[in-house]
Amino acid sequence: MSDYLARLNPEQRLAVETLDGPLLVLAGAGTGKTRVLTTRFAHILLTKRAWPSQVLAVTFTNKAAREMRERVAAMLGTPVEGLWLGTFHALGARMLRRHAALAGLQPGFSILDTDDQLRLLKPLMQQAGLDLHRFPPPVLMGQIQRWKDRGLTPSRITPAEDTDFAQGKARALYAAYQERLAAVNAVDFGDLLLHTTELLRTHSDVLAAYHRSLRYILVDEYQDTNLVQYLWLRLLAQEHRNICCVGDDDQSIYSWRGAEVENILRFEQDFPGAQVVRLEANYRSTTPILAAAASLIAHNEGRLGKTLRAGRAESDGEKVAVIGLRDSDEEARMVGLRIEGLRSEGHSLAEIAILVRASFQTRAFEERLIAWAIPYRVVGGLRFYERAEIRDAIAYLRATLRPGDDLAFERILNVPRRGLGDAALRKLHERARAEERPLAAAAEALHDAGALSGRVREALASLLGGFARWRAVLARDGHVVALKTILDESGYLEMLEKDRSPEAPGRIENLRELGRAMAEFETLEGFLDHVSLVMENDENAAGDRVSLMTLHAAKGLEFDTVFLPGWEEGLFPHQRALEEAGTKALEEERRLAYVGLTRARTRAIVSHVGFRRFYSGWQNAFPSRFLDELPAEAITRSGAALLEREAALTAAPVFSAAFPSSAFPSSAFPAAARFPRVRDVPAEGQGEARRQRRGTPIAVGARVFHQKFGYGTVTGSDEDRLDIEFEKEGRKRVLDRFVEPA
Repeated sequence: MSDYLARLNPEQRLAVETLDGPLLVLAGAGTGKTRVLTTRFAHILLTKRAWPSQVLAVTFTNKAAREMRERVAAMLGTPVEGLWLGTFHALGARMLRRHAALAGLQPGFSILDTDDQLRLLKPLMQQAGLDLHRFPPPVLMGQIQRWKDRGLTPSRITPAEDTDFAQGKARALYAAYQERLAAVNAVDFGDLLLHTTELLRTHSDVLAAYHRSLRYILVDEYQDTNLVQYLWLRLLAQEHRNICCVGDDDQSIYSWRGAEVENILRFEQDFPGAQVVRLEANYRSTTPILAAAASLIAHNEGRLGKTLRAGRAESDGEKVAVIGLRDSDEEARMVGLRIEGLRSEGHSLAEIAILVRASFQTRAFEERLIAWAIPYRVVGGLRFYERAEIRDAIAYLRATLRPGDDLAFERILNVPRRGLGDAALRKLHERARAEERPLAAAAEALHDAGALSGRVREALASLLGGFARWRAVLARDGHVVALKTILDESGYLEMLEKDRSPEAPGRIENLRELGRAMAEFETLEGFLDHVSLVMENDENAAGDRVSLMTLHAAKGLEFDTVFLPGWEEGLFPHQRALEEAGTKALEEERRLAYVGLTRARTRAIVSHVGFRRFYSGWQNAFPSRFLDELPAEAITRSGAALLEREAALTAAPVFSAAFPSSAFPSSAFPAAARFPRVRDVPAEGQGEARRQRRGTPIAVGARVFHQKFGYGTVTGSDEDRLDIEFEKEGRKRVLDRFVEPA
């Protein structure tokens, strides 16, 4: 016993030995959270405070549960049987099978996956007379799961919790869906805790039995719990109150999937008399990295508070590098050069990570790494050109450019859904085989022959007409404009805009990044050939590889060197957080920045740029407010002097109305609102020569007309460029010769 306790520092030992009553362990990044949790588990068993079957230990992943079981067994020197150890869903399923009859189920109930859930929900929506194109079933399923995450059965949904989606029928459809699940003796993942929580709420004898049998509760990653998980834990702990929750309020970054940071913030109110132990000795990072992270997170008001300090002897190291660069191309080049330099010095690529705020950012780094033959892998997601929305968009482009591309045509035939299902596709294949012609040509023949039903014929005519228009746009305006036109007219963007899942905004951003990637190529053929070559890179091959991932996917990981690109207003913190009322979303963005910094052991390189490409043009970017929150003594800054020296050449910011320069005073970046123009790319065409500006200037505030974008109002001007807020197209920058006074 003395051996395992002797390996702990005083804070960790206090957390392990405090066994009676509620305990909150605030475990900062790299402070030995897992060691504390597993040692506490073993300590309870070794001191005979409980039998293995009397301890409930909850983790967030099966991997974490497996590691905890192995570590506890190693400390005890014997395999441990009968443990209540697992994820919330695994433990919920175990409880529910014990009491299935009380939930109206048989013990052998099925747990449905997403596809099965949608197959159950779609007929119910059709019976309710809903148009599934207008009200996509996945959107309603997402709302149902959000209700379940909040512990709401259909009968518990109040008007405040209700939604007007599906013509106000969402709650009734939720109730019908639950009835249908019971009829087929099935549950979905949300039901595993919802049903169990309802059992504990409504059957006092069942709850009392668990109070007698479970003496201790251990919870990992408490800051990531949602409301139904919180309710489930409170019900189980309300009798003996021997609950220990381990977490870090400064690393709560999953609100978009239901996590409630308030669960950990109000722990002391939920459990009066609770003790709080802060683990602040960090054994991962150097002193400068910890100082930067601590200074940053201190700007959050909604936190319990702790300050990380270096716990290892060799804690001194490089300061955090903050690098200002002209544009996103330079940023990718800088990262590639530094990685190449580290590799030449003998550093392992596996100990290097590039952590981005948004998934679309990976594209520029992927292409740079491939060009320089630096092996990499995308962690926690697909490579850029493997993502479904990118594959769909490229399929549209291929089918537009090459009418004989059957694979591309078949992929997008019914994406978005337009009534051209399996039956229509079979007819197309039969005609194509019989006449030995491509699917698109067979589709035209079937349409002209009147061989299809009315609705299918209309949908096919609309698609074929679209391809004819898009080929004309491609020939006249180029491939970037063609992409925007295709995404708009095909209904693909509208489909994503109606999708209320957390992933939808990111998918739209990925499509915008695709436009940026295409703008670097003179022809569509050249771009498509480039994509084929890029996809030859086998990221799954074994070997030493750089890790590329989003900040959300990086939580729990650590690397010697971490690159943190894109620290700019509107990107990080994200624009959605800036637009949301209050500070809750902004504080979560700051926690995300804190997580990024604390992934680094030895060096952290933060970068921001003056311009980011938007389709075929460039837009000004402001340094993130988070940069001003880093302490001067822990960082080195470079690049700001270059930006300031060239400030005389700058243009008025494209987003000056949304991001007034007065909102971000910066002593370190005096040119923050006035970055140099580094590319001269008019919106109407990348290769068009610049002409003389019009004779009569157009004043700010004037109403104008553009042949392509329609009517709008001038919001800013710079030489021959105008910033215009168009009524239908939103804000754009155009050359003044392309508009006329309205």
